[in-house]
Amino acid sequence: RWQKVLYERQPFPDNYVDQRFLEELRKNVHARRYRYRAVVFQSGAVVQQLCSVCVFVVTWWYMDAGVLSPQGLFGAALVSSLLGYVLFDAVDGGAGRRESGRTRWADLKSTLVFAAFTYGFSPVLKTLTESISTDTIYAMSSLMLLGHLIFFDYGANAAIVSSTLSLNMAIFASVCLASRLPRSLHAFVMVTFAMQIFALWPVLQKKLKARTPRCYVGVTMLFALAALAALASVSGVGAVLFASLLLAVSCLCPYCLIRLQLLKDNIHGPWDEAEIKEDLSRFLT
Repeated sequence: RWQKVLYERQPFPDNYVDQRFLEELRKNVHARRYRYRAVVFQSGAVVQQLCSVCVFVVTWWYMDAGVLSPQGLFGAALVSSLLGYVLFDAVDGGAGRRESGRTRWADLKSTLVFAAFTYGFSPVLKTLTESISTDTIYAMSSLMLLGHLIFFDYGANAAIVSSTLSLNMAIFASVCLASRLPRSLHAFVMVTFAMQIFALWPVLQKKLKARTPRCYVGVTMLFALAALAALASVSGVGAVLFASLLLAVSCLCPYCLIRLQLLKDNIHGPWDEAEIKEDLSRFLT
């Protein structure tokens, strides 16, 4: 009778197996089963970030065209930041703040230091890329915003995720675009707005997603509609294409993922690599 051992001589070829060999076959042991509604809910993070980039680019276009004044944008950003700050504490009743030990006075000092630092260096930001052509600036900004979307932390545990790199690329793109605005005040307001939408807004999103999922879904839909309305005022074709992209990300891609899960066929059995579970650290000392 054939035995699955290598230390005994048997009257069988080396590659021989009997019917019992496949009795230990297991399929999709560690496969993760997804539900359509759960995948659609998780895709909200991608939709939110796409809308953030869209809103930022449209706002920059308004500033560059003179449709939006820097004073108006700064006032709107200040009001929205205060509302978001209050909502951030109201979601969990201030529990997160108490755990971190950070006070409101510390937040105010950090905000004032950042605003003063950015305003003081706004003339430098305005003239930083004078020797670079505008086409190159646009190409660099597009690549940086694309990299921001690629490396952003959407909640996946992957090696490509890097929140720091993603934020730095977004701020670099904002500095490049702000340098093409008419005055240094425009550059200051644009960089400040970039910090709000790329650094502060995702933090509020994650907290809403963890604490109040229904509110998070509502905010995502309203934000997507606002981004589409803003883009439609600039380009109708662009708004249609962007709406198609959002629908594909939030509806079509989850459906394809669920369908592809049915085709998954990972096999496990006695041919798997051996796993040494014994502690061998004593041999390393």
